[in-house]
Formats: sequence, C-alpha cells, structure tokens
Amino acid sequence: MKNKETLGPCPICGRAMIEGPSVDRHHWMPRSAGGEETAVLHKVCHRMIHRLFDEKSLAAHYADPATLRDHPEIQRFITWVRRQPPEYVDWPRSPRRHRR
Repeated sequence: MKNKETLGPCPICGRAMIEGPSVDRHHWMPRSAGGEETAVLHKVCHRMIHRLFDEKSLAAHYADPATLRDHPEIQRFITWVRRQPPEYVDWPRSPRRHRR
C-alpha cells in the first residue's frame, strides 16, 4: 500500500491534511470575482465555508483564511472539527440558528 503524502496543516482548522478524498481546492477570491489563487484545505472545511458564505460575501469580507477563522461560526466549527480525524469527509454540522 502506497503511503499518502502529508500536505501540511489546513489553513482553516490547522489539522494535518493527507492527500486523497478528504482534501479540496478553494479559491480565496471567488472565480466569479476574478480569483485565480487556490489553496488546498479539508473538504469538510471547504464545505463549511460555502455553507456559511455566498460568493459576494467571500469576495467582500472573507478572501483569506485569517478573516474566515475570525468569524464566530467558523470558530465554533473549528472547535468541533478538530475532534475529527484528518481523513474526515462528511458534511459539517449546520450552524446553530436561533428559533423565534
């Protein structure tokens, strides 16, 4: 069995990334806004970013990992996802919503 390459820490959650189906590429600036630069991050982290933010919000306010990590919902997500193994691929939990 071939050893999978370690890709370094995820820029969102900080967990180790292992080459394979648990990683994905993300455009920090959405392609619709002219973004070309990509980074590798966990697929579950990538899904959470797009679950919380539309492309307009990403382009205007969250076009880098530091500002994404500062968002309260992402901080809660990071606390949760750090308890998962690096190969975790499932959908992230839905953000908490206040009921009226």
